[in-house]
Amino acid sequence: MKKIISCISLIALTFSTMLVGACTPRDNLVRVNEVTHSVFYAPFYIAIENGYFEEVGIEIELTNGGGSDASMTALISGGADIGLMGPETSVYVYNEGRQDYAIIFGQLTRKDGSFLVGREPIENFSWSMLENKEIIGGRKGGSPAMALEYALKKNNLIDKSNVTINYDVKYDLITAAFEGGTGDFCTMFEPAASNFQAQGKGYIIASVGEESGDMPFTCFMATKSYLNANSQKVQNFLSAIQKGMDFLWQNNAVVVANAIKNQFADTSVEMLSDAIQNYKNINAYMTNPYMKEEDFEHLQDVIIDAGVMTKRASYSHIVDNSFALNLLG
Repeated sequence: MKKIISCISLIALTFSTMLVGACTPRDNLVRVNEVTHSVFYAPFYIAIENGYFEEVGIEIELTNGGGSDASMTALISGGADIGLMGPETSVYVYNEGRQDYAIIFGQLTRKDGSFLVGREPIENFSWSMLENKEIIGGRKGGSPAMALEYALKKNNLIDKSNVTINYDVKYDLITAAFEGGTGDFCTMFEPAASNFQAQGKGYIIASVGEESGDMPFTCFMATKSYLNANSQKVQNFLSAIQKGMDFLWQNNAVVVANAIKNQFADTSVEMLSDAIQNYKNINAYMTNPYMKEEDFEHLQDVIIDAGVMTKRASYSHIVDNSFALNLLG
């Protein structure tokens, strides 16, 4: 974990130096850096496309980090106001002892959003079929990799013992690496998984999230200083997210797909709706942004079990549910 933290801190210091003298963002602007662009974050895109942010006077500037380490770097360096990424990154930075650490103020998803993809279709799949296989699992210490490890261990599959997890492929290069012949299986988020299958390049085998169970997986976070200085803006931001969640659960997958189709220009509405339904089927989306303490502690159990850290972070320090509670009444 020290290596992960050191890399984040070094890049953040370099980036923050580059920002000296930059113009102050417009008062209504919120710069959001997302870890990746996925149907998994549909309520956020609904809020953008349905004008919910505009209703509360917010303009969204969206950038893609291509990995949680890069997204956290953008956040703590001042290159983004809000980060959408796995909560484990906030834990790592907090445990480093940073004063202006990232605080989670809203949870978007409650399960891992990746699907196990294979080269051939498998009927009556069981996780034991992965014995002695290689799986591209993402960056060591990242939520997708740890959720995969947890799902495998539930089925008595241990990395470097009777299965191999490949941590060497950067997250946004997994699809290309798998297509190029690396690994027997890989994990992909939607709509990449459905697109890959539609092109006849592979097959969705199972849901990692369904197997690994509920845990905080993707959250909105901001530095402590940003929250203190922009509490009303953050409250308005989260109210738009709540509207996005409500719309998603109150409408079928086709209606939701049509609402966010502009966010995925290269993906058909039919494929988007299939991907959304896949996530609805495993109850991946939150109904409100409140993070439960027991779920946060379960996440830390998974991180510790993965051997990434030994020191737990304080739920009361890392998570600020006050904005979510204001929405719940």
